[in-house]
Amino acid sequence: MEQLTQFAPFLLMFVVIYFFMIRPQQKRAKNEKEFESSLKVGDKIITKSGLHGKVSELAETTVIIETMSGKLKMERSAISMEMSAALAKK
Repeated sequence: MEQLTQFAPFLLMFVVIYFFMIRPQQKRAKNEKEFESSLKVGDKIITKSGLHGKVSELAETTVIIETMSGKLKMERSAISMEMSAALAKK
């Protein structure tokens, strides 16, 4: 019984870390994957590096965006979910 009371603070600490750090990160990653898979041709997007463009072609893991200076091929993961959503609301 003493061993259980010694490990109780560690268990409590792990539970708190899980609910405040690990779980939200997993939820965010899931939302980003859904966003990447829901992209379609014609969507206006902003990349994580700040480039603005419009989706012109889609492949399995890459996307070709059309910018004012031409076309660029990028990974889908380089598109910012938050900034693109803010752009869509405008």
